[in-house]
Formats: sequence, C-alpha cells, structure tokens
Amino acid sequence: MAFLQEEISQYKGTRQVVKKQRVNGTWGGNMLGLALAKSQGIADVGTVSQYRRLVEMGVPGDERALRLAERLFFRLLSRDEDPKLLFEYEKAAKTNAALGPWAREFLREGATAALAHSGHIMDPRVRGAAHRIASNVSQFLRSELSEKPFVKKGARMVLHPEAYPPTLFSVATIAYMPNLRRERAGFVERLGHYLAQPAPKRTWVILVGKKVIKPCYHFVGDPLRADAAGNTGDLPFALHWIELLAKIGALQSSPTAMRILSRLIKDCDDRGVWSPKNLRSLPKSPTKLANFTFPLECDAKSPDQRRVDVTFRIALIARIAGWELEFA
Repeated sequence: MAFLQEEISQYKGTRQVVKKQRVNGTWGGNMLGLALAKSQGIADVGTVSQYRRLVEMGVPGDERALRLAERLFFRLLSRDEDPKLLFEYEKAAKTNAALGPWAREFLREGATAALAHSGHIMDPRVRGAAHRIASNVSQFLRSELSEKPFVKKGARMVLHPEAYPPTLFSVATIAYMPNLRRERAGFVERLGHYLAQPAPKRTWVILVGKKVIKPCYHFVGDPLRADAAGNTGDLPFALHWIELLAKIGALQSSPTAMRILSRLIKDCDDRGVWSPKNLRSLPKSPTKLANFTFPLECDAKSPDQRRVDVTFRIALIARIAGWELEFA
C-alpha cells in the first residue's frame, strides 16, 4: 500500500494538479470556479474541484497539498468573517451587502462536500455543517416553494429568495456521509424523489442584491439530460451524478439515470469493458461540473485507455448499488 500511495503521489496527473496550488492553499485564488473566467475573478479551476480531484486520484490524506486546502475549508466552517474568505466573491460583496452572507453559505457547502468526500465524516465540524445543510434543504422540500420556487422579475425567472434547493455540493455531502443518511432517512428519501422530477425547461437565475448568478450548481429537479436511447451530451457529469444517486439509494427513482446507465451497460462488451462504436476521443463535459472525477487516466490516447474511466465508473456504480453484472 505504501508503494502504491507513493506511486499515486508521483503520478503525472497528480503532479499537474499539485504544482498549480498557491502558497495560501488555493488553486486559482478561488473556491468554486470550474474554469478560467476573468470577468468573475477566476484564474483557474477552483480549490474545491482541485482538492476533490486529488481525493479521486487516491492521494494520501497527509499530503501537504490536501492539508493546506483543508485549513481553508475548516476556516469556512468556523464562520470566520474575514473578507478574504469570500474569495471570488470578495470584490463584488464590497458593493453588495446581500452577497456576502449568501456567498459564505454557498462556500461552506463546497467546503463541507470536499471534506466529506475526503473522509472527514466523523469530524464534529463537518457533521455540524452537514446537518445544517440537510436541515435547510429539508425545510425547502417540505415547503410550498419546492413546487413553485421561482418569482418573475421583469422578463427573468428568478429563484425565490427564501428557496434553498439542493446543490451538487449538498447532495454530495449527504452521499459521502452514511451516518447522516441513516439519521435522516426520511429526508434522504424525499430528496431522491425531488431529484427525479423533471426540471423546468425555462432558463432561470439567482438574484442576490443586484448580482445575477448563473445556477450551475443548483438543481430544481433532475439535472440529467438524455435522449430516448439513453445517450447524454455530458457523460462525465452523468456518471458522477449516477454515482451520488446510488450512494443515497435514489438510483431506481430516477428514470433518466436508469436510462443512461442501461445505455452504458449495453455498450459494454463480453468482458465487461465499455466499448461504444466510433470512440475516437474521450467524452467531454460542457458543464465541467464533474471534471474533477473524469478522466483519472491522464494519457488516454489509445482506444483502450479511453475506455478505462467509464468502465471503472460503471463497475463502481454497480458495486455501490449492490448489483451483480453478468455478461454473455
């Protein structure tokens, strides 16, 4: 095991991430960025995604890069009011009083998901933050706002200011914390049903003060998209989301997830290897929401290497769901 951990630490894909970390523990100077966005003050993929990528790669928890980022995450959970801890929202919050509190809550969600993902599930700070997040989402699911979460502002559909829909971070937090799921089984069941409902087709935004925020992490219903045959235009995110649904026991509740998974299994050969026709390049993610999980194989140039990540994810999902897959 020690040899494998050392090999992981020296792996090209791991070193590419670690060398981009700044001395303050962040990547790109921000927390939640998915890609370069100069207009938002985002210089690169953010700290939460980069940290979680190292976790997915299997980097040992005592590595310096992880510990540096964890210091910031725990400061966020401690409700430290330092303006610097607003990261990418700091500049805009100076002229928008409503943005600071909203951003701190959202950043805490990202930090909690990252810490839960890396195994800090028994830490009282993580448990406390996770229960607060679960309570807020649960209150939303029990309210009338879950059925009508929008208000109209001019020509825009805007999320109601009191609505607290699930996010990718809140769902991930619950997925990685089995004790929390057992303690709040009723809530987890309601969450699974909510995430299986069709999402609204109309575009909507989050309005905080005067700042309009694109809801890339927030979900009001099923975030997956697939055609009748189960083909999806965002396979990396679909695989990650299906994995989370399997962890919370909601996979069977989601028709879209089951359709995509059935398509993936159908494309496996008699060895159980994902082998779709005309696989000329790795699947790309337009949302970039799950790029920290895919691909883990950083040199996927040959056809065989391109099959590795999806094959691994299908097997992992099957194991989490308790399935036994048989191939003729």
